[in-house]
Amino acid sequence: MPDLSSRDTGARELMDASDADRVALERTYELFRLVNPVVGGWRRIYRQRLRPRVRGGDVRILDIGSGGGDVTRRIARWAARDASRARVVALDADPRATAWAARHRAQANVEYRTGTSAELAADGERFDAVVSNHLLHHLDDLPGLLRDTETLLEPDGVAVHADIARSPRAYALFDALTRPFQPDLLAGSFIRADGLTSIRRSYTVAELAALAPSGWSAKPAAPCRVLLVRGGGRA
Repeated sequence: MPDLSSRDTGARELMDASDADRVALERTYELFRLVNPVVGGWRRIYRQRLRPRVRGGDVRILDIGSGGGDVTRRIARWAARDASRARVVALDADPRATAWAARHRAQANVEYRTGTSAELAADGERFDAVVSNHLLHHLDDLPGLLRDTETLLEPDGVAVHADIARSPRAYALFDALTRPFQPDLLAGSFIRADGLTSIRRSYTVAELAALAPSGWSAKPAAPCRVLLVRGGGRA
């Protein structure tokens, strides 16, 4: 097991490379729809933190770093049941992700865009909820994301940035759970290699709590997760 006492900011995920194998990259996007429901905890996050803001209204939701769009689509389905009208924007800086997501499992209330949170903030866009999944550990400018989020949120909006909490337990669990599937289900994807790298790059709850500006809080969540939240109910 690698040294997990501090973030390994020099580690790079294979899927982030500009010359990443296209077949493996798209296989990874496809498998996210199986992996994220197991590790992400988004159903609980939605019920406890997003639903009180979404229920009954005409709402806009932004998912930053949406990747293959699987989390976006799930949130969009839940919100469509709770809101009179729910519109969800899936935003990713990588055009490969946007193009793949837009071609697969289209939903009428999901819009796919290539761009950054800073660009949307500069354009004056506003959202009732801003979320991200497994984005924080990728960033070199975490404070910038949080400033953008504050700018993008409506005054009574809610933000939830969810990520892995770095720990030996998280690393050991992901290693053990993915190893049996590597020869078949996960073959030809970056899931296992990049997942282990992600844990090395991720924050602990204490690290995020120390970095969080006023109005934000870092909360532990299962399994081996950390939520960086602003506004809303209890998560």
